[in-house]
Amino acid sequence: MINHFFTHPRALARLRQGVLAEFLDDYAKSLHDQGYSRESVRIQLRLISAFGRWLERKNTAFQEIDRGVLDGFLRHRHRHHSVQNGDVSTLQRFLAVAILRQGTGLKQSPNQPVESAPVIDEYREYLSQEHGFAESTIRYYALFAARFLSEERIGSLPELTHVRAVDVSGFVQRHARRQSPGSARLMVTALRCFFRYLRYNERISNDLAAAVPAVANWSLSSVPKSLPAGVVRRVLKCCSRQTSLGKRNYAILMLLARLGLRGGEIADLNMDDIDWSTSQISIHGKGGSHICMPLPADVGESIAVYLRSRPRCSIRKVFVRGRAPFVAFSSSTAISGIVKRALNRAGVASVCKGAHVFRHSLATELLRRGSSLDEIGEVLRHQSPNTTAIYAKVDLHSLRSIALPWQGGAK
Repeated sequence: MINHFFTHPRALARLRQGVLAEFLDDYAKSLHDQGYSRESVRIQLRLISAFGRWLERKNTAFQEIDRGVLDGFLRHRHRHHSVQNGDVSTLQRFLAVAILRQGTGLKQSPNQPVESAPVIDEYREYLSQEHGFAESTIRYYALFAARFLSEERIGSLPELTHVRAVDVSGFVQRHARRQSPGSARLMVTALRCFFRYLRYNERISNDLAAAVPAVANWSLSSVPKSLPAGVVRRVLKCCSRQTSLGKRNYAILMLLARLGLRGGEIADLNMDDIDWSTSQISIHGKGGSHICMPLPADVGESIAVYLRSRPRCSIRKVFVRGRAPFVAFSSSTAISGIVKRALNRAGVASVCKGAHVFRHSLATELLRRGSSLDEIGEVLRHQSPNTTAIYAKVDLHSLRSIALPWQGGAK
């Protein structure tokens, strides 16, 4: 495959040198399939070839590569060449392809990211097989567990026995003050689940789940952050639709503003979820729910316009990255980033800049137009009426009709 990108015999001979030469064809094909440009593929192949020749000079085999080896090569590049911003990502992508081809892992290192530690991999499988959690939930639960292990410098299973209750409470106190109440509550739930898993599998003997402190998050204690209808229209109007990237972002914003979808629901949207003949869209919601909704004409048109200009790739997800690799969004974080940039472009100052601000805005506008809370709950696909009840706080007209007079106030 590298012959497709290099034709000069001397260049090909140089690429075939080093302990990584056998993996270059597979890596080149992977980059080609993901839509990387010819020049980008050539730059990455040269870097991998240089890494392989450096390993050969250091008498380092492929199986011995760890984070320390990578850092050593990057320091060498920094001394003798100019290190590019994408060099680290290139090496990580290449190693993922090489490991998959060889069917083996790399040498364990204290500096290796804890997300790849065996106990985390086993925990992810437990959450999927035993609890049936969605992939997004598993990702967050594993992230908090890995972060705890990393901060406590736990690199092996025997070291888990040294974890104390004060370590757990200290971790929660450090992180909870930097997070919203909802995120902090998710963190403590994830930690309790992780410690119960460890005790269930006899990795620890202490009940560390009981040591996880609770986070105050009273029901209906906050007011939904929303945007006026005019501001939502301004944000949509300021979205450029001249490029494929702009058309993609506009279609995403339309799904958020008109249907009130969650960011994760948009990221998970598949081609087969849209029935163009009946103007319906199938949404994979929370808790494994599967709901069909009407697809408004303007929303469908925005999606169709984007799909006609979407980068050519084999991904069945509707929305993909605007630059190579052309892959689907891994989580709702990318959707929130699109919303944040759209608000900044329109000059909108909002406390909440995530994808949920459009969902709250739709509910508030429906309430203003006279929709009942039950109707709003159906549109937003809430499983419990209590979830929709928070929007009663923004119905100022109805609240004034039931407000009691304040003693000593204006007559």
